[in-house]
Amino acid sequence: MTTITRLFDFPYYQQDKYTSIPDALVTKQNGVWEKTSTQEYIAKANNISRALLRMGVKKDDKIAIISTNNRTEWHIMDIGILQTAAQTVPVYPTISEDDYEYILNHSGAIYCFVSDEEVLRKVNLIKHKVPNLKEVYSFNPIAGCKSWKELLVLGEDQSNQEEVENRKNDVKPDDLATIIYTSGTTGRPKGVMLSHNNIVSDVLSSASRIPFEAGATRALSFLPICHIFERMILYLYQYYGVSVYFGEAIDKISDNLKEVQPTVITAVPRLLEKVYDKIYAKGTELTGIKKSLFFWAIDLGLRYEPYGANGFWYEFQLKIARKLIFSKWKEGLGGNLDLMVSGSAALQPRLTRIFAAANIPVMEGYGLTETSPVISVNDMRNKGFKVGTVGRVIDNVEVKIAEDGEILCKGPNVMMGYFKDEEKTAEALQGGYFHTGDIGNIDEEGFLKITDRKKEMFKTSGGKYIAPQIIENTMKQSRFIDQIMVIGDGQKMPAAFIQPNFDFVKEWSNIHKLNLGNSNQEIISNEKVIARIQEEVDLYNEKFGNWEKIKRFELTPEVWSIEGGELTPTLKLKRKIILEKYMDLFQKIYS
Repeated sequence: MTTITRLFDFPYYQQDKYTSIPDALVTKQNGVWEKTSTQEYIAKANNISRALLRMGVKKDDKIAIISTNNRTEWHIMDIGILQTAAQTVPVYPTISEDDYEYILNHSGAIYCFVSDEEVLRKVNLIKHKVPNLKEVYSFNPIAGCKSWKELLVLGEDQSNQEEVENRKNDVKPDDLATIIYTSGTTGRPKGVMLSHNNIVSDVLSSASRIPFEAGATRALSFLPICHIFERMILYLYQYYGVSVYFGEAIDKISDNLKEVQPTVITAVPRLLEKVYDKIYAKGTELTGIKKSLFFWAIDLGLRYEPYGANGFWYEFQLKIARKLIFSKWKEGLGGNLDLMVSGSAALQPRLTRIFAAANIPVMEGYGLTETSPVISVNDMRNKGFKVGTVGRVIDNVEVKIAEDGEILCKGPNVMMGYFKDEEKTAEALQGGYFHTGDIGNIDEEGFLKITDRKKEMFKTSGGKYIAPQIIENTMKQSRFIDQIMVIGDGQKMPAAFIQPNFDFVKEWSNIHKLNLGNSNQEIISNEKVIARIQEEVDLYNEKFGNWEKIKRFELTPEVWSIEGGELTPTLKLKRKIILEKYMDLFQKIYS
């Protein structure tokens, strides 16, 4: 049996343990799901390695991969590159051309593999400013661009396989494997250096927490693989012999769920919020007894506590709700979904409860790119699950809470440092611990709870601390509020910019026969809309102390997005950019 100490050991381990899984990696091409077996995966990765050696790729060379969607080719390239002792530089496809230029130059990437014409267009715009870049290859066939298949052909001759084996043997567990540039909410991206052992240790330490049936699980993968969360999960899938189907695009997820019928998916809170909102909206369209039953089940779900804590009568009702109502939710998500793994940002506790009640538990975890990424994760088994927490810390990782509440982490999963940035590395790694920048606590049962980002907390002019994420997550429970950013650093009171849920506002206006106009600008200027959202803010304000309550707000007409610059690729708020964008509203609030 292959011992896993480096990332490229995972497919070989899968081959040894599960023979050859026929649908190890599956991508939809021209309307057909094309399956790649474990055996074919390894064979093609070796083709890539042999080709790269013939192209002169040396140990520690950097090769960039930029793909708008997850796909089989990504993994073949990943393993093929790593086997040559070179390193991969995954890049978010949605970032600006300036960031493309910065990352390709800063990393020193000599080759770049892109998925499609749009990514190629952006690379071509800055290619002349990246002198180290020798060539660009594409996964999709594009006129005038070299195809990645040229490498598969170049590597068919196996005469230099011994050289590939020598390179593999030369790779040590503590060697650099990948540089992942964090999207960041301010400034230039930082290149997080992760070794083979950083990620391998994190996969193996997390493995016991994930209730997969080895060799009999099917996953749908659609979160960006350039992010360490999805990438680490995909190595974990390979470890467990999970069949991985790659989603076509975010807007096709609903169709893909029905086609693939996965048993597991990974998601970010924003996506789960949208799934729940869609289900809730359908419930409001029901009539009579069906509508009553739907909202009875919702109410039941919002009171969910694990391990029968609510008693026999609650569990009896829940059993009925699952049969009559929640089973339909599961059908809508493919029919077989047993588990969702959530990371990247805090999940609203109400969603944790409602999905667990629906028998589709969300395992919320916590970590950062710098920690490969998992630090802790919930586990429904052995009383390892607690609503409102991110679970217990995984094996071989140590967490302590600093005096100011910051979460500090030590373990084999902690990064090597930031590429070409000793100052930021020294700042982040102090006293043997990585300083996460997150504020949290560990309860008496060992569950970790995140309360906010250290840098995002602020003081009002009255000296009171405000933790914006807690307020924002609470306010976003309103169906009228799609996005919200709490402001007020150094001001007399907290306030907020609110991006309404325009689709829901339009539904609400139709029901009440209101004429709100056609444009978003007309909607946010409407007195009735402002008054209705004020009601929502007042309602959720009751959950907070007087100093924390949102005293004023302004509505924004734009839908906050990655493309618009308001959100990072992992859908976190770019607070500095949002504040700059709506400085006129800020002045209006505080003048």
